[in-house]
Amino acid sequence: MELTHVVAAIIIDENKFFIAKRAKGKHLEGMYEFPGGKLLKNESHEDGLKREIKEELNIEIEIKYKVGEENFQDDIINVKIHYYMCIHKSGKLTLNEHQDSAWVTKEEFKNYEFAEGDKDIISLL
Repeated sequence: MELTHVVAAIIIDENKFFIAKRAKGKHLEGMYEFPGGKLLKNESHEDGLKREIKEELNIEIEIKYKVGEENFQDDIINVKIHYYMCIHKSGKLTLNEHQDSAWVTKEEFKNYEFAEGDKDIISLL
């Protein structure tokens, strides 16, 4: 299975992190994740992340720095997820592809079921 590079935004505001619940009908539906998506061919991580967040959440973000990366593979996907710490720059947050969202503290992560690929990165936050 070919490796796909994915970018994810860890959006923080006043010590709370934005998480979103994957849409019904999507792989890993109902699990929470840090929003983002697949890179287009020849697209930089930063450009891809800004594009994905604009598409999914209708906001502009400022990327601060790379937090880390994780590999995840199951029967359907084989991805390397690149995580970036970000802040909300402008726009009204709208869920275009997720069924729910929350702003949570680090301590509250345990109350949400995360997609497998995101579980390890939480320990770095």
